[in-house]
Amino acid sequence: MYDFEFVKPSTIDEAVAALNAEDAQALGGGQTLIPTMKQRLASPTKLVSLLGIADMAGISEDDGVVTIGGVTTHVEVAAAGLGAISALAGNIGDPAVRNRGTIGGSLANNDPSADYPAAALALGATIVTNTREIAADDFFDGMFTTVLEEGEIITAVKLTPPSAGCYQKFEQPASRFALTGVFVAKTANGVRVAVTGASEEGVYRWTAAEDALNADFSAEALDGLSVSPDGMIADLHGSAAYRANLVKVLTQRAVADC
Repeated sequence: MYDFEFVKPSTIDEAVAALNAEDAQALGGGQTLIPTMKQRLASPTKLVSLLGIADMAGISEDDGVVTIGGVTTHVEVAAAGLGAISALAGNIGDPAVRNRGTIGGSLANNDPSADYPAAALALGATIVTNTREIAADDFFDGMFTTVLEEGEIITAVKLTPPSAGCYQKFEQPASRFALTGVFVAKTANGVRVAVTGASEEGVYRWTAAEDALNADFSAEALDGLSVSPDGMIADLHGSAAYRANLVKVLTQRAVADC
């Protein structure tokens, strides 16, 4: 590691002010940032911890809409009784990761194999920041990229639990990241299918599957569909064709388990 300044503000305004410093970086659970710093792939001069901001913690519900604070940990979401969302959170990483990692940090980092981006996209969630509210469809912008601006932080996530929902992922054994993961959500506005871990462009919606499932919500409705390997991730863990096949298989499993 190297020398840097560490601050832990107690309000959102204080955090935003601290992030105005040159090379300052927001810190949630640190499950990605700290290892990256250890490898000297990132070198912020100031870390602004968000964990002391009470207004960004906890889970609440109002008129069917669930609000999850940006620094709420995976283990807290897992224990919240939110169906498929809690089941997803309870299977992120290992106990150490789940007790430190936060939903805001995961969404802001937008790792192409992370689980929460698929949930946010499938549920049509709203990402709340210190300056605005962003629909999940407009939030993700490619691998490790979002539309967050400099100094903008995720303060909360708003979502409506689906009438039926399930997340299925094929884990990379060492990291427990999704080699491919699919979240299927059936809501009052129709069926949404979000895929993580597969595409070189990051999390995305499989619209062909959505159309088929809106007509017939059954695993069999997907039998005639196929997923092109073009643009899929290919690495030592799986080829592009392998991931493309996993998208269909996992979607069918998710539908069958809804």
